[in-house]
Amino acid sequence: MKLLVLSELFLPTKGGTAVWAAEVYKRLGGRDIHIVTADVPGAAAVDAAHPNTIHRLDLKRVAWLRPESLAMYARFFFRALRLAATRRFDAIHAFRALPEGLVAWAVARLTFHRVTIYAHGEELTTWGRGGKYKAMRFALRHADRVVANSEHTRATLLEMGVDAARIAVVYPGVDVTVFRPGLDTAGLREGLGIAADETLLFSVGRLSRRKGFDQAIRAVGRLRTEGLPVRYVIGGIGEDAAHLDGLVAECGLQTAVHRIGAVAEADLPRWFNACDVFVMPNREIDGDNEGFGMVFIEAAACGRTSLAGKAGGTGSAVLHDVTGLRVDGTSVDAIAAGLRALIAQPARRAALADAALQRVQREFAWERVAAKTRQLHADQA
Repeated sequence: MKLLVLSELFLPTKGGTAVWAAEVYKRLGGRDIHIVTADVPGAAAVDAAHPNTIHRLDLKRVAWLRPESLAMYARFFFRALRLAATRRFDAIHAFRALPEGLVAWAVARLTFHRVTIYAHGEELTTWGRGGKYKAMRFALRHADRVVANSEHTRATLLEMGVDAARIAVVYPGVDVTVFRPGLDTAGLREGLGIAADETLLFSVGRLSRRKGFDQAIRAVGRLRTEGLPVRYVIGGIGEDAAHLDGLVAECGLQTAVHRIGAVAEADLPRWFNACDVFVMPNREIDGDNEGFGMVFIEAAACGRTSLAGKAGGTGSAVLHDVTGLRVDGTSVDAIAAGLRALIAQPARRAALADAALQRVQREFAWERVAAKTRQLHADQA
C-alpha cells in the first residue's frame, strides 16, 4: 500500500492514538507509507527503527498568532501537499479530524486522492458547538471514509450528520507479544509491601477526573472499612495528581493506596500481570468521556478482567459480565459493589479474565486491526 498518513501524535509520544498509528501502518507497508507528524524529543531513535518513511515537523502552537494553531496548519498543509503532488499515493489517512483531517481533506481535493479520517470519540464531544466543532464536523462529513473506534463513536458521528455508509468501526489493538500472561512480576507487589493474600487493584492512565480514579479511591476506602484486604495502585501522571493525593489523605488510605507516577513502558505489562483486577470507572464530565479505552484490552491481553465505567465507548472494550464489569462511574456504591463481587468471587473473576484474554487474542491483535484497515482500503478501490 502507498499511503500518506497525517498524525500529529506518533511515537515516542505517549497515548493510544500515537501507538495505533505506529503499530498499524508498519504492518501495512514499508517505505511507501509516508507519515507526517510532530518533531518531539526522542523521535530520531523511533524513526530509525520504524519501517515507514517518517517526516517530522515543528507543530507547536504559536501564542501570539490568532488562531494559535495557524502556523501548525500551514506547516502540515504545505508538507502534505508537496508529498501528495510529487508521489503516487493510493489515499490519504488522517488520524484525527483536527488538525489532520481538515488538512488531509484540503490536500486530497487538490491532488485528487481519497481521504480517510479517524474518530476516537472524546474529541467529538469536548469542543462545544463553536468554530472548532464546525471545522471538525465539516472534515468528517466530507471524508470518503471515517473510521470510528467504537460503536459509541459511530453513534456520535451519526448525530453529527456523517453519512452512515461512510463510517466503518475498527477497534484499536494491542501487541499480544508484549502484553501477555505469565510475565515476571517479582518486586512489584513486594516493593509496596502488598501481601500475596491481599487483592491488588491497578489503574493506569492520565490522571484526569473523567478516568474515575478518585471514585475508585473512595470505593477502596469503603471496602477497607468492611475488612476486605484490598490494596490499590495508581500509575500515571496528570492534572489530577494533587487532588488524588489529597483524597487519599482525607480517607486515611496512605497505607492502602499507592500512587506510583509514570510507569515505564517495560513495566506496564508486568503491573497488569501483578494485579488481580484492572480498574478504571470512567465517567463523563462536561462532554469529556472515554472513546474506547485501550488500557482495558491491554489488561485483558495479560489475562486480567476489568471494572469499567458505563460512560463513552467502553462497552466495545469491556463486555459486561462477559469479559469484565461496567458500572455507573458516578456512583461510589456501584463501583464498590462491582469490586466487592470480583473480590469475593475468585472463580467468577477468573472466568471473566479468561474470556477477556480469548477475545483479545481473537479480535484485537494489531495484525487483526491492520487486516481490517487493509480491507477497508480494498473496499474503496
